[in-house]
Amino acid sequence: MDIKELLRQYASGERNFIGISLKNANLIGINLSGANLSNSNLRYAELHGANLQRAILKGVILEGANLRYVMLDEADLSNADLTDMLN
Repeated sequence: MDIKELLRQYASGERNFIGISLKNANLIGINLSGANLSNSNLRYAELHGANLQRAILKGVILEGANLRYVMLDEADLSNADLTDMLN
């Protein structure tokens, strides 16, 4: 799934994006509040300023991702891979 399709589905009310691959994706400032991204690949994603409040990020690979200024209030990061992330 590409970012444009992800945003289209999110805008139409979809919140389940389990296991998607957004490796190296430019997600600067994206709003995915409340989305379920469990077991997704966000390795080296650019998430600067993204809104991931209340998101389910269980088992997400965030290795090398830029999480600077990301809103993670009430997000579930259990078992997430946060290796070498930029903050």
